[in-house]
Amino acid sequence: MKSQKSSGNSFMMQGTILAAASILAKVIGLIYRIPLTGILGDEGNSYYSTANEIYTIILMISSFSLPLAISKMMAARIHRGEYRNANRVFVCAVHFAVVTGAGLSLLTWLFAGIITKYAMHFELAKLGLRVIAPAILVFAVAGTFRGFFQGMGNMKPTAASQIIEQIINAIFSVLCASVMFRYGLEQAAKLGNDSYAPAWGAAGANFGTVISVTVALIFMMILYARHNRVFAKQVRQDHTQHRESRREIYSLLLQTITPIILSTLIYNISTILDQGVFNAVLKGQGYTEQQYGIIWGIYVGKFRVLMNVPLSLASCLGPAIVPSLAGDLRSRTDRKAAAAKAAVSIRYTMLLTIPCAMGMAALGGPIITMLFHPESGVPLAAGIMQAGAPMIILYALSTLTTAILQGIDHLRDPLINCGIALGLHIVVLYVMLRHFNLNIYAVMYANIFFALVVCILNALSIRRYLHHRQEIVRTFLLPGIASVIMAFAVYLVYRIFALFAGNTISVVISIIAGVLVYAVGLIAFRVFTIDELAALPKGKMIIRLIRKMGLLR
Repeated sequence: MKSQKSSGNSFMMQGTILAAASILAKVIGLIYRIPLTGILGDEGNSYYSTANEIYTIILMISSFSLPLAISKMMAARIHRGEYRNANRVFVCAVHFAVVTGAGLSLLTWLFAGIITKYAMHFELAKLGLRVIAPAILVFAVAGTFRGFFQGMGNMKPTAASQIIEQIINAIFSVLCASVMFRYGLEQAAKLGNDSYAPAWGAAGANFGTVISVTVALIFMMILYARHNRVFAKQVRQDHTQHRESRREIYSLLLQTITPIILSTLIYNISTILDQGVFNAVLKGQGYTEQQYGIIWGIYVGKFRVLMNVPLSLASCLGPAIVPSLAGDLRSRTDRKAAAAKAAVSIRYTMLLTIPCAMGMAALGGPIITMLFHPESGVPLAAGIMQAGAPMIILYALSTLTTAILQGIDHLRDPLINCGIALGLHIVVLYVMLRHFNLNIYAVMYANIFFALVVCILNALSIRRYLHHRQEIVRTFLLPGIASVIMAFAVYLVYRIFALFAGNTISVVISIIAGVLVYAVGLIAFRVFTIDELAALPKGKMIIRLIRKMGLLR
């Protein structure tokens, strides 16, 4: 029992480290998007995001799931004491990353123009896509080192590399965007097309990604060289009789990675498909490329950037829980341990995601104004923020439940579930765009529908395999009620302070008030037990503070 508890605490601690680092990285990403948006504008944001989305999809095919697969395979072997076989998994993964990364980098550079012109109806995004193509190879190799450390149960190197990568990305994306935007102005004057300035500026920003990923790879290689002394000693001392051949490992790596790639691809390709359908339908309705580019730029450059901050929690708990679940299953321990870890991770995610979503809905317009200072488009951006609140919650839950299923060796279920949801999603999106003329709101509602279907199907799969039904009241209902109260309080505080203070001061004060109201709500509704509070970082201090406030006996 004690080992199970320590194992659960370890996984939550590692997940917390990775989540904290990822949230910090997302905040840095949010901060640098403010000056970047000032340079590029909404149209340039659309070019920048288009190249990034295509790049992300190609990463998913080549290497995005490598860290997850490597950590899963290495954790299972290390748990059995097979360090030599675990090392072979890593070496084979590096070879795999180099070959696939190099091949797809070359293909992306060669076919960038065809992809952006005919698939995305956004031709000038080819400039940024060609610039970012080399990052596919670099990211693939960096991912193998991240998978190595995650397989060892150590999330700190991945966390540190994410922060370093984002800081470098922030600096060089803004600098390169500024330089290339000025070059684009010269090209626009020569060619008589004003879109060349934001398109070249976006390409400069994409080059910042190449620099940042390269720095992250160098950092991970340095850490690996230092850590490998200990690991190499463990490999030499491994006397396991069964030595897996490279052929066995490559075969198993492909078997592990293929369903993860496909499910991740299907889950994330919806943004690319959404933009393709959105651009095509609006083009048919008489919109110009610049017009639908600006609308899409507001959606991806403002809402999606803000949405990624709370979503980073679910994205990081996934890599933390997969090796932990793999260890439980490989050692044939009671499946109750796996079910308990799944329940804790889901509850942890909802406790933080629900209030973030409600807060963003309550302060949509003021937050957009504070961060981006837009000259126009605030009502549309605020409307998107309000409509997208359920999307944030459901995407966080669907992302995490997908990782849980992958961790318990049921890799086909997320693939099938996401495939079903994606097919229904495209139909709903097209109908809403074509027949209801909902414009960008059709994209929002279709994505909410997609994530909801994935959540339902994943929950049914988890219940079937782990015999686990997620607790509802303290996971969803009470945090939801506390979040609604918080949202009203935040809106009221903002309105009062906006009468005599500026927008930024009013937003900051209302956010602080919201945090306090939500915290009091969680305590008043008994969402946490005393034991759960004590298990939190600085838990005893929190309990003493709450008791002094008279909220806990």
